[in-house]
Amino acid sequence: MKGLRILTIAIALLTYNLQFAQEQAGNAPELSLDKGSIDSQFNFITKKSGNYRAEGRRYEVVRAIHLDKLRQNVLDTLEVYSKKETELQAAIAGHESTISSLNKKLDETTNNLTSVTEEKDSMSFLGVLVSKATYNFILWTVICALLLTLLFFIYKFRKSNILTQEAKTNLSELEVEYEDHRRRALEREQKISRQLQDEINKYKKSK
Repeated sequence: MKGLRILTIAIALLTYNLQFAQEQAGNAPELSLDKGSIDSQFNFITKKSGNYRAEGRRYEVVRAIHLDKLRQNVLDTLEVYSKKETELQAAIAGHESTISSLNKKLDETTNNLTSVTEEKDSMSFLGVLVSKATYNFILWTVICALLLTLLFFIYKFRKSNILTQEAKTNLSELEVEYEDHRRRALEREQKISRQLQDEINKYKKSK
């Protein structure tokens, strides 16, 4: 994994150096191992190297001090890019942590908003949270039931009142009839008493 990372950095470094060399081609920079891109340093090595042929093959002779310098420059450059990679990874980790925290806060805010919306659209009925539509249905059902009960009792009361009035009227008529009957009975009794007294008187006189 580390080797693959170094290889990736080296490729990126060479690509960057190639672009840098292309941008600086018009300026014709001085080749050196102390400055310039890695590509220009390789050109310096190539320019300063000698060559010879042996057994039909061409060989390049590079000074060891130049090669060591180039190697150190490459390692220094890789170290710089490695540090930059570490810094970028730390920055990415920090951003990911920030994004995770923001997502968590967003989830909490969304949940709170959902809860507030549910509470706004709901009512508490006997300790149970129900929707406004259900609450209104229950409320109007109870109101209608109470209204029907009230109308029923009003009807029963009126009917009972009518029956009471009829009973009072009948009682009054019965009392009148009773008084009339008692008066007639009293008159008959008085009449019979007088007739009886008259007969007694007649009987006494006949003696």
